[in-house]
Amino acid sequence: MSDSPEPPSGRVLPETDGTTVYNAQCCVLEGDRNPSLDALEPPRTTRNMKNIDYTLYLVTGRNLLPPNKDFFESLEESIQGGVTIVQLREKELDTSEFVELAVKSKIICDKYNIPLLINDRVDVALAANVDGVHLGQSDMAVKRARELLPHGSIIGLSCNTVSHVKDAIKQKVDYIGIGAVWGTQTKKLTSPIIGVHGVGDMLAELEGTGIEAVAIGGINSINLLRTLHGCVSLKNRALDGVAVVSDIMASPDPRCASRKLKDILVNFQRHHKFYCLRHRGRSDVVTVDSVVSGVTQLMNEIKNARPLVHQITNTVVSTQSANVTLAVGASPIMATEPSEMQDLSRVCGGLLVNIGTMRAENLEGMMIAGTSANVLKKPVIFDPVGVGASSFRKDCVKGLLNKWQASVIKGNAGELAALAGTTEVESKGVDSVGSGFKNPAEFVRNLARRERCVVVLTGPIDYISDGISTVSLDNGHELLERITGSGCILGSIVASYCAASSQADNITDNGGIFRGDMFTAAIAGVLVLTIAGELAAKRHDVKGPGSFLPALIDELASLTADQVRELSKITVKHL
Repeated sequence: MSDSPEPPSGRVLPETDGTTVYNAQCCVLEGDRNPSLDALEPPRTTRNMKNIDYTLYLVTGRNLLPPNKDFFESLEESIQGGVTIVQLREKELDTSEFVELAVKSKIICDKYNIPLLINDRVDVALAANVDGVHLGQSDMAVKRARELLPHGSIIGLSCNTVSHVKDAIKQKVDYIGIGAVWGTQTKKLTSPIIGVHGVGDMLAELEGTGIEAVAIGGINSINLLRTLHGCVSLKNRALDGVAVVSDIMASPDPRCASRKLKDILVNFQRHHKFYCLRHRGRSDVVTVDSVVSGVTQLMNEIKNARPLVHQITNTVVSTQSANVTLAVGASPIMATEPSEMQDLSRVCGGLLVNIGTMRAENLEGMMIAGTSANVLKKPVIFDPVGVGASSFRKDCVKGLLNKWQASVIKGNAGELAALAGTTEVESKGVDSVGSGFKNPAEFVRNLARRERCVVVLTGPIDYISDGISTVSLDNGHELLERITGSGCILGSIVASYCAASSQADNITDNGGIFRGDMFTAAIAGVLVLTIAGELAAKRHDVKGPGSFLPALIDELASLTADQVRELSKITVKHL
């Protein structure tokens, strides 16, 4: 900064590089100065720029305003609803109009002690005495902006790649804006859509830097919880906030729109804090007794709740999937028509998506069903059958997991290896090849952390993890491997118990993306099927796979909590 004295107006006089001439009184380009702005200028406020709340970051777009809605009225109402920081983004205004808009906006923001930033235009930020700027990759260099702006000004930088983030760290920005996460109509995209997993990779780079991060691009109240949940890095680094444009600016009631978004954000922050405490071992400790107790309690609850379970599943096994759903105490509905997905989400307790007989025309229904379930906090159980068999399946799975958040992902070693992008275990069609993972417990825990859900790895020994706790289950019988779709019917049973857990009377909404104890529900599904399989195989009327399946359904229907307590073979893995 220059050591020159402040001009009479109270603004800091910036240095120039000899190419742009600033007016000393209002710091706008000569010829654009509007003397009427002097009377509008608010006094500079003293704000602690190190404690900025980025939770709900409004990016303005006046072109999105509803008919007859005043911009300043909308701005104030959005702040009243919960907006914590504002960025003025105006690409079409000339300098004097932009400065006038900024000065008037700052009066409103200062009234509520809300920071105001300017997109791109450092000169406008200086002229209006706002709190800082947000820069794009092709805008003024951060170092130069820092030299021109008053000490303590906020500087944010847009990032679309890990390389951008590393560069932002070197430039010591205050925060980064990561995007676009989803497709957006408010801005012409010059870089590819990142998706939630891409955001998580960038957040990982910020560990220990003190730099905060907000996500931007197509974020609204429908996909917000999925965005927050899915963007968390492997080391539990979460977003500090989200930037929203149209969901607030286009709303006739921006106060209500902001409040709805803010409630989701605050609830997630509470949930994430609880998750991190558990991850550090400061909360409940999983034991064999606690697992068995939770499973047997859920076996009683499912018969009382009789949850309706929506299943988009493998057509080869849809009948037996429906039958096992009924046998464990739930009720199935098998439907694939996209136009009824939202209605079914309202009445069903949970959703199973199984891609065993995947067709392109089924993808839309899966997308809508999963998104609708997320909005209603209903569990989504995902079975990526044969995902490694073709690029078509891989692309479908990638699209689905970027669109909605799974509660439980279930698969064999080959399927989960393909999902994780590792070649440690290969697959042949829907089957795994080889001896499996060297450390399956560690693999399943890491995948659960990455996907932010419960992961079930099926095999001779089943492994289940929520990314914090991991258990292995050593029940089952070889006849389960000799009937078609045993993995698929497991998905139906897991979905049934997840739906029952979600509807349990003692479940409270902890701010997560779904209600219920998905970890215990997944364990219950695996234990119930494998123990029933053991009992069915011992029956005198079972001679082979053909007689085993009906006996299995019978045993599922008659299985008791006492049998599960007696026969379960559970090991808690401490990693």
